[in-house]
Amino acid sequence: MIGYLTGKIVSKKPTQIILDVNGVGYLINITLSTFDKLVNDGEKISLHTYLNVKEDALNLFGFFTAAEKEMFELLIGINGIGPKLAQSILSGIQVGDLKDALHEGNLSRIVAIPGVGRKTAERLIVELREKVDKIITEGERLPSGTYSIKEDAVAALTSLGYNPKAADRIVRKILEEKPGSSIEELIKEALSAING
Repeated sequence: MIGYLTGKIVSKKPTQIILDVNGVGYLINITLSTFDKLVNDGEKISLHTYLNVKEDALNLFGFFTAAEKEMFELLIGINGIGPKLAQSILSGIQVGDLKDALHEGNLSRIVAIPGVGRKTAERLIVELREKVDKIITEGERLPSGTYSIKEDAVAALTSLGYNPKAADRIVRKILEEKPGSSIEELIKEALSAING
């Protein structure tokens, strides 16, 4: 599986680029939001990638952010949604907006995405509403350096038997209030918040 590529852009179109990685040109399907973030031809970029294997073809999909790739993988996990439709959905809405729409059950917002009908939108809400919580978009990213502390604290609380979602929510809140917290302070604060 090809999970990540770094190379120079040889050519680009809104839905496809050719990326030169050490003399090998990879044809990569991209979303419009990834296209918007690309640099000029000849400059180096890195993309998270997903390789779709079919009987008659190998198709590579590229994403500027890990969150976009995660959402793509959730979308193609739904019956009736293939990689091309998932690419189209992510071209019609930002990951954070899609996450919010799914979470809130905002059917009209999802139906407004080109290529998505009412039945598909309903299926997306039912199947992905709970799963999108694990995707962290750029706007939700914690200050640099706090992300691994957050993950470690959540892992520690989970190993103590606490619900992962609740632990994540509490740890995130503490880090927003006290951004410079150490891992020990974070766990103590979280335990007192959970047990208090």
